Amino acid sequence: MLRANKLTMNRQGNILLDNVSCEIGANQLVALVGHNGSGKSTLIKALAGEMTSSSGSITLDDTAISDYGSKELACQMAYLPQQLPEAAGFTVRELVMLGRYPHQKWLQKPTAIDKEKVAQAMKVTQVEPFADRITATLSGGERARAWLAMCLAQDTRYLLLDEPLAALDMHYQIEVIQLIRRLVDEQGLSVVIIIHDINLAAQYADRVVALKKGQVCHNGDVSSTMQPEVLHDIFNVDMQLLKHPVTGQPVAVA
Repeated sequence: MLRANKLTMNRQGNILLDNVSCEIGANQLVALVGHNGSGKSTLIKALAGEMTSSSGSITLDDTAISDYGSKELACQMAYLPQQLPEAAGFTVRELVMLGRYPHQKWLQKPTAIDKEKVAQAMKVTQVEPFADRITATLSGGERARAWLAMCLAQDTRYLLLDEPLAALDMHYQIEVIQLIRRLVDEQGLSVVIIIHDINLAAQYADRVVALKKGQVCHNGDVSSTMQPEVLHDIFNVDMQLLKHPVTGQPVAVA
């Protein structure tokens, strides 16, 4: 269980998170939603151990994440930031192999297990056809899948994804979110994803955590989230709910 307990984040006099508590259970896809500046990226960075809190705690299996070594924590969770690191000179295969770093000793050459994990990750994300291409030559959807493959090769229980769909067109957004859903269903991963499209969140997530002004304003399943009054409280916009003609699921329309 990955848990934030009464988490407060204060930077230069600004309160980024205010008494935030939430839990990420096993085998769940949890969507983080809310306005820009609501604290979503701050929370996911804190969960990943990338930022330290002013007060409160973050625990993984009832142990403070600060008690884990950096490699030990990286064997438990993989974090994909919104601004991806530069990887222009790497082939896809080399990029995915970087995910094995937490499991390797200093200057160790890839083992048979490393190569197997990389091959599995590339197969699941369907990046095998362009394994030897330079990442800079990939389309947006191909690039997103390559970075996901790197996270999968890391062989963790948790994936923390900061807006992985933001730069993608609709076709690739659906392709990537469907892949993430399969990872939860077929490989038992727990995934936290920051996402702006509430309808995509409702279609694919198990649970929605909404932030507003650094506080949790809603935390519940999709059914409890897709209510006009709840959506108005999250986004400050009046929304109507329609029934999807194929799935029957509620669709929010402003």
